[in-house]
Amino acid sequence: MVDPGAEAVAAFRRWNDAFNARDTELQIAEMHFPHVRLSGANTLHYWEMADDFRAQQASLTERLNAEGWDHTSTLSSEPVQTGEQRVHLAIRQSRQRADGSEYNGFDTLWIFTKLEGRWGVQFRSSFLANAAEGPADG
Repeated sequence: MVDPGAEAVAAFRRWNDAFNARDTELQIAEMHFPHVRLSGANTLHYWEMADDFRAQQASLTERLNAEGWDHTSTLSSEPVQTGEQRVHLAIRQSRQRADGSEYNGFDTLWIFTKLEGRWGVQFRSSFLANAAEGPADG
């Protein structure tokens, strides 16, 4: 039997690799829509369709570059609740400069759902703060 927690972690890792590569299409491949993100500032962001998410990626990349971002490392990703159709992942992320130094670490909770036989993130709640934050950030 397939482990839903392991499936969600694998989907998250693929999404994070795509985020680091700034590959919007590969990010979308690991998402479900409608998609919701609660930001560190308690702002709720909602994307009805993939095109809504896609439209904000260029400005997010500009903000990341302006803050000196090189990549985001995952320090931990732990399934904290699992079911056959939904998994909650508690994740610790680290935004890093090119030299590998962390300039912003934060916790985030991602909810993955299995729809039409595929796992994808559908809701994210992030404690990202004091950074160039936008609706599409981790």
